[in-house]
Amino acid sequence: MAPDPVALPALLVPARLRELEIRNRIWLAPMCQYMVETQDGVPADWHLVHLGARAAGGFGLIVTEATAVSPEGRISPQDTGLWNDEQTAAWRRITGFCQGHGARIAVQLAHAGRKASTWPSLPRYRGRRGTVPEFAAGWRAVGPTSDPFPGLDAPDALEREDIAEVVGDFVAAARRAEQAGFDALELHFAHGYLVHEFLSPLVNTRTDDYGGDGPGRRRLALEIAAAVREQWPAERPLIVRLSATDWIDGGWDIAQSVELARELERVGVDALHVSTGGAVIADIAVGPEYQVGFARTLREAVSLPVAAVGLITEPAGALSVIERGDADFVAVGRAALREPSWPQRAAHELGVLDPALYPGAYHRGTW
Repeated sequence: MAPDPVALPALLVPARLRELEIRNRIWLAPMCQYMVETQDGVPADWHLVHLGARAAGGFGLIVTEATAVSPEGRISPQDTGLWNDEQTAAWRRITGFCQGHGARIAVQLAHAGRKASTWPSLPRYRGRRGTVPEFAAGWRAVGPTSDPFPGLDAPDALEREDIAEVVGDFVAAARRAEQAGFDALELHFAHGYLVHEFLSPLVNTRTDDYGGDGPGRRRLALEIAAAVREQWPAERPLIVRLSATDWIDGGWDIAQSVELARELERVGVDALHVSTGGAVIADIAVGPEYQVGFARTLREAVSLPVAAVGLITEPAGALSVIERGDADFVAVGRAALREPSWPQRAAHELGVLDPALYPGAYHRGTW
């Protein structure tokens, strides 16, 4: 028998975003896998097993790794994509499996901007750093200007017509996400990738209407969000992942994030996924729950639900984040790499036995 929702710890209470029912407040954070060995953006068996195991492990919402809206938008040649029919069909197999085990699944649509075409962060590539050259399956990156990220080759500055194509790529990928059966869609506006590059005054030094003051730097983010929201089915949620701060004076900060969040709410975004950093090299004060305060600030500034992420590793701590009102959801990343069934352990440690969190074949393994 399923537990009484009224008696559940807040972390395990079901949630609703638009028409989407989510079985608990635990998200799988998007984490790059760099496992598309064919370098064609098509998710393969690894992605089915990786994401499927977390669905079977009890996560409420699975968020895929950064999935490029175009070939040049990949972080590495081994990234997943969603720009053609073959990729769409491959994702459909994965979404169906995850949904069949009670999870909901979102795709994180991304464009890496000036941080594209880099060597994968995997042990076998240790010693290889920087930009992948074109003769080794790399390509020229693009950005708001031709200024490079430290250690990477200089990108090509996007012209106005190029920016319009980027917006179109996000919209086309959203259409394919619907065809692939995704329950929700997350736009990746964080971690120093293309949209964050436009947001940060330390990176975006353009003098046209996509740069300069705050409204200019926010323009690309709002154009993408509005265009995708118009295309994405009305009953399905649209999430935006933000870096709330660049962690450096003169950069993107929490006050600017609040302004953007309010505008995203007005164009129909349904939730925020709050991270930090990535646009520039900065001294980040990393520690347990180090980004949770930013999530709370944004939650208090808008009426949107908010997901907190960043070294939230233990069930009791995750529960406290929800109970304190810091966030509506918690996203678990590296801990989930170690423990695909983290939500099952969380339920046990919080005093709940929920058979629905376990596939039938695993019932003998209940805590």
